[in-house]
This record gives sequence, C-alpha cells and structure tokens, in this order.
Amino acid sequence: MADPTTTATVPTATVPTATLPTGAVPTGAADTATGPKTMDAGKWANKRVYLRLVIYTAGIHVFAGFIMLLFELGNRHH
Repeated sequence: MADPTTTATVPTATVPTATLPTGAVPTGAADTATGPKTMDAGKWANKRVYLRLVIYTAGIHVFAGFIMLLFELGNRHH
C-alpha cells in the first residue's frame, strides 16, 4: 500500500483521457505547489459573500417597506 503523504505522478499516456475528470489536467502557470488557484479560495470568496449579504439585506428591507406601505394604504380606507 502506498504512503498517503507522498504523491505519485502517473504519466498521462498510461491513463486514458476519457476516464480523467475534467479538472484533473493541470493548467500549468495557474497551479501552485498546494493546488490550483481558484476564485473561491481566500479573500475573493469572502468579498463576494459580504457583497451578497449587503444586497440581500437591502432588498429584503425594500420589500418589507413596500409591504408596510401597502398595509398603510389599505388601512386608510377603513
């Protein structure tokens, strides 16, 4: 059984390309020693999460204000 802490490189000629997953082929310059760089790693993902949080919060408040306006306008007719 192989040691899980070591990585063995398999030549791509021995593995049919049809069996490789789409993300298995390294892209070269975009890869680092720890793995491929992604947009979801680190600060970029956090910025997107915070931006969505602000947008959703503002949207919910606008929607709630519109519903409250409808109740106020409906209450004036009684």
